[in-house]
Amino acid sequence: MYPSEYIDYLIHFHGDRDYFECHEILEEYWKKTDSRNKQSTWVGLILFAVANYHHRRRNFSGAKKALSKAITIFRENISQLDQLGIDSRKLLFDLEVNLEDLAKGCEYESYIFPFADTSLISICKDKCEQAGLIWCEKSDLSNKEIIHRHSLRDRSQVIQDRLKALQKNSNR
Repeated sequence: MYPSEYIDYLIHFHGDRDYFECHEILEEYWKKTDSRNKQSTWVGLILFAVANYHHRRRNFSGAKKALSKAITIFRENISQLDQLGIDSRKLLFDLEVNLEDLAKGCEYESYIFPFADTSLISICKDKCEQAGLIWCEKSDLSNKEIIHRHSLRDRSQVIQDRLKALQKNSNR
């Protein structure tokens, strides 16, 4: 009923709070299914994970920027959010409050999606348990590997791909 990548996103979002992994999972899915659509609900979900990643790291500017974009996309895709088992009205309300909190410099708090589909919650809880995670566990703020994941990862492939793209563009 739901794409497995979406379920995996939710597992990481609510289980280990690895927002970087949330981004990676849904970006790959979005590229396969709807890559030309920058207003896709998938992009909104990616941006929401990015906003949480930045907020947890106290990058309020980056978090506000990503969250603002996510809200804009979600407003345009309310029916798609509903089809993903999310209470779209509650989500949008929560995100507006979160945006106000970011503007005030409030500390990060782990967020739980407002789900309208209880079967989705059951699926996610089961998968979390199978992965050894606790559904809706608060973020472990002492886990530096997750909190600073983007700066700790191996970027050699990313750098290599960017150099190839630059080279390709300069040859045109």
